[in-house]
Amino acid sequence: MEKMDKTRLFRAPESAFLVPFDGSFRVENAPTTASENDRQRPKKRLKAAVRQLAVLQRMLQANRTWAVLLVFQGMDASGKDSTIRAVMKGISPAGCRVCNFKRPTRTELGHDFLWRTTKCLPERGRIGIFNRSQYEEVLIVRVHPRILETQRLPTRAEGDALWQERLESIRDHERHLARNGVAVLKFWLNVSKKEQKNRFLSRLDEPDKNWKFNPDDVAERPFWEQYMRAYEDALNATSRPWAPWYAIPADSKPVMRAIIAELVAASLAGLGLEYPAPGAGHLVGLAEGRARLEEE
Repeated sequence: MEKMDKTRLFRAPESAFLVPFDGSFRVENAPTTASENDRQRPKKRLKAAVRQLAVLQRMLQANRTWAVLLVFQGMDASGKDSTIRAVMKGISPAGCRVCNFKRPTRTELGHDFLWRTTKCLPERGRIGIFNRSQYEEVLIVRVHPRILETQRLPTRAEGDALWQERLESIRDHERHLARNGVAVLKFWLNVSKKEQKNRFLSRLDEPDKNWKFNPDDVAERPFWEQYMRAYEDALNATSRPWAPWYAIPADSKPVMRAIIAELVAASLAGLGLEYPAPGAGHLVGLAEGRARLEEE
């Protein structure tokens, strides 16, 4: 049922961090610390990948055929904000948009759960970045199903059937995007519970990080195992060749950023982007423009 013409679709690069498409992914087997080889020279690798991204983004913007969507999910303090900032620092703001999805507003609750992310999708030639996303509806809402009471659903499936329906909707939506020229890359920042604790403590210990501390984040720690089960189900249900998930070890931020930057750069490179070749009419205009300028 999910077969698609792969010759015309974006296909993300292979990687040791790629979540398999056959439902065999297990959170317990996903490392939070990268291998020794992947830990080599992360700052140098990040810098090189950022330079490559800057070139590729200009070609993407000029070509205006593809749109790129990067989705970042992870537990609190997994490093989403800082990673987006580090990886995208060479990108022109004119060709990029970051959308943060927090608690839904009253207006957003008046629509289906995909509405608020759909209206933020990037146009052709641009990179869209989701800091959290539609996946919150099968993560935090699954762990705290009382949230459903605010969503004013006329009817809803019982138990696990509801989450399977939502995952099916997300999967179908991403397949639709793939068919229409949106390259979707999804990153789960896999931080350990121990490292999360250390990062929370640093927010308390360092005055310039106090503003980042939210007591509600600590209140979620007892639900860690429920979140891991929800992530495992979501990644298995929606990692596909045209909209893959990557489970990125997140205990080292420099290593995580290098890995993600390299994956994004390789993905854009795989789109076969080129600057548009001028047509005959455009060539005439170029010649006329040069002649007029030289006559001044």
